[in-house]
Amino acid sequence: MYPFAFTKASDTREALDAGRRGGRYIAGGTTLVDLMRETVERPETLVDISRLPLGEVTVTERGGLRVGALVSMSEAAAHPKVRTLFPVISEALELSASAQLRNMATLGGNIMQRTRCTYFRDVTADCNKRDPGSGCAALHGHNRTHAILGTSDHCVATHPSDVAVAFAALEARVRLLGPDGERQVPFTDFLLRPGNTPQHEQALRKGELITAVEIPAHPRPLKSGYLKVRDRQSYEFALTSAAVALHVRGGVIREAKVAAGGVGTVPWKLSAVERHLIGERPAESLWPAAARLAADGARPLRHNEFKVELLKRTVERQLRVVGGTK
Repeated sequence: MYPFAFTKASDTREALDAGRRGGRYIAGGTTLVDLMRETVERPETLVDISRLPLGEVTVTERGGLRVGALVSMSEAAAHPKVRTLFPVISEALELSASAQLRNMATLGGNIMQRTRCTYFRDVTADCNKRDPGSGCAALHGHNRTHAILGTSDHCVATHPSDVAVAFAALEARVRLLGPDGERQVPFTDFLLRPGNTPQHEQALRKGELITAVEIPAHPRPLKSGYLKVRDRQSYEFALTSAAVALHVRGGVIREAKVAAGGVGTVPWKLSAVERHLIGERPAESLWPAAARLAADGARPLRHNEFKVELLKRTVERQLRVVGGTK
């Protein structure tokens, strides 16, 4: 680990001042500290923001939900309003990491976490995300767990967050505070596809701080859930996952929100699946046709072709569960 300075911010202004000078924000530290140990990350200054008043979960005026950036994963998963209004968020969180990590990690840190690609974390390997212009060893290496959607010739790494998939499905927004004031960014625009610049992973401006993730109100009743497929059931990242939320009224699907994880360079919003479902009646015959659209545009690699079919099956299974026909 390289030497670094450490400071604690007592208020938001102090944190922003330190961030503007190049300081890196840290709270739970469950990802950043690991990367520093491996010398993947080499920040000169860490700014501890754990004292900031960003640890509340509140219901918005219209019935949405605002989750503070410093709410821990375990607190968010157990919060009665989260469990009642958006079970898909609680389920995604409970299927993430270990209990000890969920007690430490924050929601803001979770969506900011960097890929688990082994080549990214091996400083001797070529990785455009870590060292722009060096190449992507995963393209022709062992790429079984890598992305099939949103990839480029520069990067095929997946985004590891489970709850980010739920946020993408529910069309959340990220609330940001920076030197130029407050702003909001749609969640699906906050996390960036690699394109030609895989080193740029979030739509953050210099010194900006995540203050909350806000989920808009959705028509009720809304049934939602999260399904994660992985190599083992304990503390493992997704091979594929599906976050589904359906609003059914009068026996017809009026709104459908669907996203996939483990298969995209970012949490992947399945808009074609959603369009196929709206206006239809939940029925066994509906789900397979909708799920086949989940892999549209997929670009599998040599070792992860199985993910195409696995994604379809995962989405189909979760549509059945949430749609109430299983």
